[in-house]
Amino acid sequence: MAAMNRAESLLQSAMSLHQAGMLAEAVGGYREVLRFQPEHPVALCYLGVGMGQMGRFEDALRYLAQAEALAPDFVDVHINLGKALEELGRFEAAAASYRHALKLEPGIPEIHFNLGKVLHDLGRLDEAEVCYRKVLQARPAHVQAWLNLGIVLKDQGRAEAAVASYRKALALSPDLAEAHNNLGNALRDLGRFDDAVICYRQALACSPDFHEAHNNLGLVEKDRGQLHDAVASFRRALELRPDDLDVLSNLLFAQNYLADLPPGHILEQARVFGRLVAAKARPLGGWKTISLPNKRLRVGLVSGDLRQHAVASFLEGVLAALDVERVELYAYATHHQEDGVTARLKPRFARWAQVMGLSDAALARHIHADAVDILIDLAGHTAHNRLSMFAWKPAPVQVTWLGYLGTTGVSAMDYLLADALALPCEEEDLFVEKVWRLPETYICFSPPELDLAPGAPPALSQGHVTFGSFNNLAKINEAVLACWCNILKAVPGSRLLLKAKQLSDGAARRDFLERFAGQGIAADRLELVHWAPSREAHLAIYRGVDIALDPFPYPGITTTMEGLWMGVPTLTLRGDRFIAHQGETILHNAGLGEWIARDLEDYVAKALAFAGDPLGLAKLRGRLREQLLASPLCDAPRFARNFETALRGMWTHWCAQPGCTGQMEKLDD
Repeated sequence: MAAMNRAESLLQSAMSLHQAGMLAEAVGGYREVLRFQPEHPVALCYLGVGMGQMGRFEDALRYLAQAEALAPDFVDVHINLGKALEELGRFEAAAASYRHALKLEPGIPEIHFNLGKVLHDLGRLDEAEVCYRKVLQARPAHVQAWLNLGIVLKDQGRAEAAVASYRKALALSPDLAEAHNNLGNALRDLGRFDDAVICYRQALACSPDFHEAHNNLGLVEKDRGQLHDAVASFRRALELRPDDLDVLSNLLFAQNYLADLPPGHILEQARVFGRLVAAKARPLGGWKTISLPNKRLRVGLVSGDLRQHAVASFLEGVLAALDVERVELYAYATHHQEDGVTARLKPRFARWAQVMGLSDAALARHIHADAVDILIDLAGHTAHNRLSMFAWKPAPVQVTWLGYLGTTGVSAMDYLLADALALPCEEEDLFVEKVWRLPETYICFSPPELDLAPGAPPALSQGHVTFGSFNNLAKINEAVLACWCNILKAVPGSRLLLKAKQLSDGAARRDFLERFAGQGIAADRLELVHWAPSREAHLAIYRGVDIALDPFPYPGITTTMEGLWMGVPTLTLRGDRFIAHQGETILHNAGLGEWIARDLEDYVAKALAFAGDPLGLAKLRGRLREQLLASPLCDAPRFARNFETALRGMWTHWCAQPGCTGQMEKLDD
């Protein structure tokens, strides 16, 4: 009895120390309690809490599990088990703990709040929304619940509802920088770029060192084509948080738009990224695969774009044409959004895993356990990428392809897939990866399944040539704009049709018109389009274009392919780096080599020559779709065989290495 009394006295003292923030002393107190009473569930529980607060989450789990075994109805145990599991990235287990806690105490708002966070991490957005609304029913002034609800709504694509939720948070806490920042994100999604900038600047007024707001300001500046401002904002964010990989990816991506930036500079920035991810990774090795050169290959694709997206436009036909006897596909989807394209892609995979929210360690172990032979990154330094996970080397062969047009900087990425025109041999030193070239082309377009004829060139009926670009406005830098203005001046009566989502913002439209006016081009020479209700409507706008103009150094890819399918040829400029060669490889493979300009002077001269031959444009328009469909760019079976051969070559090379550590025994599926 005396020992029990002593234990209770020590427990009360330890809990008081804990509440006072004296963590080390409290932990010592809990240990002292357990010396007197080793199976004291409360002491075990709060010792686990203390371990978690010290960042020792595995230890926290051990003590909390002991407490759970002794007191299964102790709600605090399940709440804190959930927190520890959440910190370890074990979100399903964390959700189960929170649900157990809610069975014991269904009316505690904080448990609903914690469950909402975990469900969001798991991509289960509808369930997360329900949790946050339960919190707000009980506590309408819960600012963080309004904020988190806004994030869920935004991720659901309900940006207007997200704006309302963030405004609720700001009504309760007007100086909350996070709320201003998140409101800016929702407004950016709505195309209200000026309003978004105001929000980010307000967030920075509240918290000048808020690195996320600097990063997001950079994103909207990039959207508006203010590239040097965007780079400055990303650099400021990195000054505040040098190891933020998302910001560094954003900086790398933005620099690809800059015509005056040497390619070697981007390589050095990518190497910085690579060193950061390598320092945080613990490469797995000991792969469970079978090291037989002729085995059926298990190929994993890591992407957040397995949906209506440009990447999927170059993936769908290829996956359908792969030989399932030679290649078995696994998908690791890094974004929750699914649509009709997702539904068409899923049957092509033997397994499909939604991995949003998994830590690098957890995702790498998942892939490693799946015994993937070749793991392909489809994102590079674009949204929803998991490049840092590739540094863990969960598969023996790792490849980057399609999503990004530059080096990842990740030394654990073995190969980059390209072709001879897109990436000449003399430019290989700009990559940390080994370049593996496919014959003909490294991309294969999936043509739209639409009954939509190209129509006649508008020049024949309108009496003037219409140039066009459907590219992101960020690609239209000052050098591009000046070149296009020279073309408009040289071709009497010609017009330029521009389509880009950024043009939905009135301020962005005014800014763009002013840029052209500064070059002597009046607004009546421009047609600005920002939206189409469907892909068919989007493609139909090409009927109003005679000649597409490619920006530089970041040319179009999907836009060029769609234009060619609609009978509209693209004039492109020969480049000096992987990203700048995209127009060259597309037009060469489409049989339009004469549409590749060797320099700016030639670019303008070719525009004048083609514009002066409307009958020639009409003849080309009449045959261009058929010509494209017969080319390597749309021949999915032909491309699939080349793709399979490349994968087999990479795999055979790995199997032949002296250090090959794959297993020779048969795996159990």
